[in-house]
Amino acid sequence: MWEKLGLDLDAHDALLEMLGQLYGQTFMSQRNRPKGMEYFDFVMSEVHGLRIKEIVDAKEEGRKVFGSFCVFVPEEIVLAVDGILVGLCAGAEFALDEAENLLPRNTCSLIKGAFGFTLSNVCPYIKAADMVIGENTCDGKKKSYEIFRDLVSDLYVMDMPQMKNEVDRDFLRHEYRRFAARVEEVSGRKIEVDALRKAIGTVNAKRGAMHRLAGLRAADPAPISGLDALLANQVYFYDDPVRFTESSNQLCNEIEERIGKGEGVFDKGAPRILISGCPMAVPNWKLPTIIEGANAVIVGEESCVGERGTRHLTDETGETVEQLIDNIVDRYFKIDCAVFTPNTVRLEHIKEMAKAYKADGVIHYGLQFCAPYQIEAGPVEKALEADNIPTLRIDTDYSMEDVEQIRTRVEAFIERLKG
Repeated sequence: MWEKLGLDLDAHDALLEMLGQLYGQTFMSQRNRPKGMEYFDFVMSEVHGLRIKEIVDAKEEGRKVFGSFCVFVPEEIVLAVDGILVGLCAGAEFALDEAENLLPRNTCSLIKGAFGFTLSNVCPYIKAADMVIGENTCDGKKKSYEIFRDLVSDLYVMDMPQMKNEVDRDFLRHEYRRFAARVEEVSGRKIEVDALRKAIGTVNAKRGAMHRLAGLRAADPAPISGLDALLANQVYFYDDPVRFTESSNQLCNEIEERIGKGEGVFDKGAPRILISGCPMAVPNWKLPTIIEGANAVIVGEESCVGERGTRHLTDETGETVEQLIDNIVDRYFKIDCAVFTPNTVRLEHIKEMAKAYKADGVIHYGLQFCAPYQIEAGPVEKALEADNIPTLRIDTDYSMEDVEQIRTRVEAFIERLKG
């Protein structure tokens, strides 16, 4: 199967070996994990195996696969034509030298990661995708797609508004309708009202399961680690949506029982951290591992791979495809990505999350050279500190060279919270 997809088998074997070791060290060493996490462990163990086989089998049955890097790509529209939307590999340094042959060194790790995985032929999702969807959520992505276009069979680039005025909502509506037309063209299927309404319900149910999980993390002692909750948020982008929803709700059932018994994975009263900022794609677990290794618990992620990506539901009422697409526009226009200016809604969201999940402090995570989030980091820190919410800014990349430096800063921050 991997040969047919055109993967570099030697490089792919090396990637899987590295991922397996990292996963074992990061997740399997945790104590008292919920039994429901076994499902997510299985998904990760087969993320390049059974899951990709499911996708390849679906392609043979005539279904189309769409690969995405961003939460602004509306899964509802893809599901409405019986398509499959999957996240693409971008969460680690791989083939860095090859990527930097095409990109400036001071490009953010996420963009270089996407290039590295693609250039080295180790991401089966990119190979299986009938169409890769890019989105202009920053200048780095916007310009890099001009080069990335030559690396994949079909790249579709979605433009994004930069402000939140009515004209910008109209612009997003235009882009989503243009995207829907392209999805219809690729799939050979027309989007029908009933199919789109059902797709909206499916995605709402998936988001609803994550809302439920997020709410349960307010308990003390913490019933699930931040690492495991992040893993669920990461699997969100790869798994079959119906199966993911069912498994996530089963996990929540178990967590509710734990809360009722007063059971947790950390001691009651352990320092509680909210992570805010850039997304953490698989296998970017560096900062959460450091935080929870210092006996603090992560209780929420204000991130695209977290609450920013799943926060709002889509209105399922509407009698026409156009009305339902307008509902989708309304939902996605609420996302408080740092691409927007001004972006005061994001600051209020961070404060709301800190209060709801009883966070003792916020760690603002920025990828180096990610200008939108790094620029917002200063005003966010200032505003949170003014509200007596201790805040630590961490800027890093995917490498492991700064682990000890970050560990020292995180441990000092946790001591501040204890004091």
